Amino acid sequence: MTSGVALFVIDIQNYLAADAATQIPHADRIRATGTKILLTARGIVDRNCTQSPFRIVFVQHEQLPGDGPLIKGTQPWKLVFEPREGVREETLVAKSTRDAFESNPDFASQLKSMDITDIIAFGIQSECCVESTCGGALAAGFGVTVLGGAHSTYDDGGMSAVDIEREVEGRLAEKGARVVPWEEAVGLWERMERLDFWT
Repeated sequence: MTSGVALFVIDIQNYLAADAATQIPHADRIRATGTKILLTARGIVDRNCTQSPFRIVFVQHEQLPGDGPLIKGTQPWKLVFEPREGVREETLVAKSTRDAFESNPDFASQLKSMDITDIIAFGIQSECCVESTCGGALAAGFGVTVLGGAHSTYDDGGMSAVDIEREVEGRLAEKGARVVPWEEAVGLWERMERLDFWT
């Protein structure tokens, strides 16, 4: 039986991923992997367009003036990858905290009403909004898969971004998340023509 799956594209915004002055060190990798992931996922969604069990959720962080650069309506706040207009399987979710579920108390029940049981996640920043949103999804009872190599962050405190990525994956795995290299996941999607490759 095909599970309902939501692919979460978390905070891939201009400030973090498309401005040479402010972007994370591995922004090029995140844009390139995101392009491939979305191309493949959208192909599967479109081919399953009648009662598709798959959704793509674009998560966008918002800050108030004075709190940070991601102010709604500004260039830094805009998404690198946006939902397609008129495609019911693609939705936008705004958030003001690291956890999209905390920012949107009805979000989990809305997903469950669409028979979504599992979430696949990638994006920015690994130890902030990716980890927190994945943790929120686990707490809400969803299965969670993190796409290794498709999330990243800034170097911090003597740790490289890649080291932080691995630490985050380890912590989420301890909580029950799957960690799957993005290339492996996309390869399975292409062969199986569905996003719930674990069934």
